[in-house]
Amino acid sequence: MPYTVGRRPHPVSAALALALAQLRAAPGRLGLRWKIAALLAAGCAVVAVAIGLLVHDARLDQVTDSARSGAVAQLVRVRQLYELTGQVDQADTGAALDDPRLPGPLRRAALAGQRTTYLDMASDDPCVWAARPVGDHPRHVLSVRESLRQQAGEMAEFDRQLLVSGAVVVGLAALGGAGLSSRLSRELRTAAAIARRISQGELDARIGDPRRPAGTHGGNEVAELATAVDTMAASLQQRLVAEQRFTADVAHELRTPLTGLHTAAELLPASRPTELVRDRVRALHVLTEDLLEVARLDAEVEKPDLEVHPLGRLVETIAERTGGSTAGFTAVGAESAYETYVRTDARRLERILTNLVSNAHRHGGAPVEVRVDGVEVRVRDHGPGFPERLLADGPQRFQTGARERGQGTGLGLTIALGQAQVIGARVTLANAADGGAVATVRLPRA
Repeated sequence: MPYTVGRRPHPVSAALALALAQLRAAPGRLGLRWKIAALLAAGCAVVAVAIGLLVHDARLDQVTDSARSGAVAQLVRVRQLYELTGQVDQADTGAALDDPRLPGPLRRAALAGQRTTYLDMASDDPCVWAARPVGDHPRHVLSVRESLRQQAGEMAEFDRQLLVSGAVVVGLAALGGAGLSSRLSRELRTAAAIARRISQGELDARIGDPRRPAGTHGGNEVAELATAVDTMAASLQQRLVAEQRFTADVAHELRTPLTGLHTAAELLPASRPTELVRDRVRALHVLTEDLLEVARLDAEVEKPDLEVHPLGRLVETIAERTGGSTAGFTAVGAESAYETYVRTDARRLERILTNLVSNAHRHGGAPVEVRVDGVEVRVRDHGPGFPERLLADGPQRFQTGARERGQGTGLGLTIALGQAQVIGARVTLANAADGGAVATVRLPRA
């Protein structure tokens, strides 16, 4: 009846456990490429551990079986010598009679009349015991102990070789996975970059070669995604072009009848109904001109006339013309503000600020402030502020944003943002902490 005590954990399984723990601990820090490589390496590590454990166990069984057989053969020779001489030779054999170091399970088995072995691989001094009973009354236990230090060293070296081999396999698998997934990662990053460009309004951006016919990106899932994104961009571009053409056509078609209507309204006799008619005709005329301006901005045919201007003096002049006494102008650091030069189109900047000031008067609350700070111009009112939907989605055409900000066509902010893009400026919309809407125009410094 053999006994075995305490096998140490296999080093390859311990290394795998550590690698998997690190992989689980940092899922968000790994990109797709490295996740694929890590998963492939983990799969290879599992296979390497399984094979390593099988080989380790087979080798360990071979070593222990040989050690048990050797101990039993030695025990037979010691018993024969003991029966002939009545003595136990302890010099070279490690034999003893009723050895106090004898493990308890082995002693009990021997006293029960069994010849058995006991393997101890967990202690600092690994060894194998073999024991059998001798004598009748009382019975004694004859045992042999053989050291397995050499075999344990060989097993440790064997395990190190398995660990190195497994690490090499896992490393090669990780490199192979990284190489195989690099192309996939590049294609996905390209698709993401093109999608971002499309979301920013560059609808002619495409993932595939524009010279290729549709549907020839390839046959895998990433190629299908690229085809779908390109098809979506083409469809959006066609719809947007159609909408822009419709807006321009409507504005052009309205111009002629509005000109005749305006002439006819001027010929009407002075009266309250005449004033109402003229007011509505002027409103239609402004709307038509705004639509034409939006159509030109959408078609990107506007060309700025950029010149260097002192920002403080330019904005002060614009504020006086647009807001008059109802728009207060201030400059942070008056001297430096008047000495700050920007490269811009004065006519288009006036159009931007006019729309922002008019929007503040129409939908906000007094007082309206125009403030220059460095290369930034802020237009602020003290009304209810911009609606959250407008801040989240941006200005929408023909939508003023909310009832509390009054009624209107909703083209003023759209035109302001479009003209700012033409001159290279940036308009940001926000709400002040103490109430009111704030529109900031940041201009490029000269």
